[in-house]
Amino acid sequence: MALIKRLLVGRPIPTTEQEHQRIPKTIALAVFSSDAISSTAYATEEILFAIVAGGASLALGLDTLIPIAIAVIALLVIVAFSYRQTIFAYPSGGGSYVVSRENLGENPSLIAGASLLVDYILTVAVSISAGVAAIISIPEFSDLADSRVELGIALIIFITLMNLRGLKESGRIFAAPTYLYIVALSGLILYGLYRIFIADDIGLVPFDRHAFEGTAVNGGSLGLFLILKGFSSGAVALTGVEAISNGVPAFRRPESKNAATTLVWMGVVLGSLFLGVSVLASHLEPYPSHDRTVIAQMGIQVFGNGAVFFVLQIATAMILTLAANTAYADFPRLSSIIARDGYLPRQLANRGDRLVFSNGVIVLAGSAAVLLVAFGGKTNALIPLYAVGVFTSFTLSQSGMVRHHLKEREENWRRHIAINATGAVATGIVTLIIGVSKFTSGAWVSIVVISLIILLFKGIRSHYKRVGKALRVEPGYRARPLNNTVVVLVGRVHKGVLNALAYAKSLNPSHLIAVSVVSDEEEDEAIREQWAEYGIEIPLETVYNPYREMSRPVLRFIDELDKQWENDVITVVIPEFVVKRWWEHLLHNQSALFLKGRLLFRKGTVVTSVPYHVE
Repeated sequence: MALIKRLLVGRPIPTTEQEHQRIPKTIALAVFSSDAISSTAYATEEILFAIVAGGASLALGLDTLIPIAIAVIALLVIVAFSYRQTIFAYPSGGGSYVVSRENLGENPSLIAGASLLVDYILTVAVSISAGVAAIISIPEFSDLADSRVELGIALIIFITLMNLRGLKESGRIFAAPTYLYIVALSGLILYGLYRIFIADDIGLVPFDRHAFEGTAVNGGSLGLFLILKGFSSGAVALTGVEAISNGVPAFRRPESKNAATTLVWMGVVLGSLFLGVSVLASHLEPYPSHDRTVIAQMGIQVFGNGAVFFVLQIATAMILTLAANTAYADFPRLSSIIARDGYLPRQLANRGDRLVFSNGVIVLAGSAAVLLVAFGGKTNALIPLYAVGVFTSFTLSQSGMVRHHLKEREENWRRHIAINATGAVATGIVTLIIGVSKFTSGAWVSIVVISLIILLFKGIRSHYKRVGKALRVEPGYRARPLNNTVVVLVGRVHKGVLNALAYAKSLNPSHLIAVSVVSDEEEDEAIREQWAEYGIEIPLETVYNPYREMSRPVLRFIDELDKQWENDVITVVIPEFVVKRWWEHLLHNQSALFLKGRLLFRKGTVVTSVPYHVE
């Protein structure tokens, strides 16, 4: 097992090498920006899905693409500038959660934390499902459409293993596909616009009525509500913008400066590609379809069904799949911060062999896989759940930064307040738009889940407080002297039992007794004969149980024994033989394991296993 782990995950990395695991800006752009940049592959399509399926015609939907794209890019600029302030103010990472905790209080910070955790889980599910959609949009792979869930699970397993190897190593692996996608999509936009405006040798995307599930091409109506719904769908392009502020400690020094520079790069790339795709789509007139993505339709129209189109689709599938890497970088880090504050299990704050928060990686993968299965691996089914959480955290983060500037009053604090206040108002409005326009489409699910996670946070925190209070040593506390009653559990006599009896005597207990559970008189007689044969001087008690149980009879015996003496602790010694190979344990009864589990919850009881190794 250890060899398999080393092959899959790699050798352990000592804590002293943690500084060397930091990543440069070029790799950081791929690690922390792949989610945001990859949204350009489906954001335009989601605008069309929202508008056309809502009752407007395809023609009306296409006419709104550029205005909606400009509105989304304006929002991107506001959010990016706002998060630059966060990066410099909180270089330790944590983003919205830490900002809210330090400036707005417990409840806002828990809302921000829960919102981001839900968003990261959805990021993996949406990215993987969109990546699968890009793969099956390649005509040669269209037969895989019925296996989209299985493909998605396989991709989740792959990216999980890569992230368990460490942030630096996974970043190197994922950097090339990110840059390949940027080049491929830029080529599609530039060459497509060249053919439209200069060469004038390209027609519209052929319309397939059977693959189109929306309103007819002509007719329909486009009201304000549909426009806002389309805008809220396009706003998914901003998911992942906060990732850099959450992962500042992963950057090489100076962390804040490098993170801020990477954030600007991401904003420029994301804005340019999103606007370019929208402009191209408004002229080529693709249609939303589950069979072939908008990018694939335009790719075939611009490049033809050849090698360049194949590269575009593979690059798109790779970036969409690897966009989940942003969540893998930030979910474990954020959950570790929340765990250190006592709102999540402390195991999530522990680093694994490769200096990554491996427990968080596994929790993220499992949660995303459940979502993928539950929603059939379809991107547009998952999108309505998306963005509610991230824009909620945006709003809280920017509101917290306004409070931070008011408290600190650092240089240029008034200008910083203006930037963050604008960001808070803008993202707050978008949160309301998304919540209202997509509430019945699935946004309510995210709202309910976020609320349940907040209750979970508070329950875990209450538990840790209660345990901490119970364990606290008060002034003058002294442990009371105890009598030790030792009970050795025995079956037939063998070397392991004799060793356990010898160990029990070495404890010098106040009382020592052996007990055996028998189901009939023959068993009782057999164990007593062995006791006499080996000349064992320790008193033996037999407990009769005709149903061949062990746990309940032993617990009843201990309860009765406990009543005989006051101020005593009972130590239960369990002899166990250990076989050489792990699979050989499957051939032996594991009753001792279950008994130890039951005894763990009995007050005033100590359980000791005495192993005997079978050579």
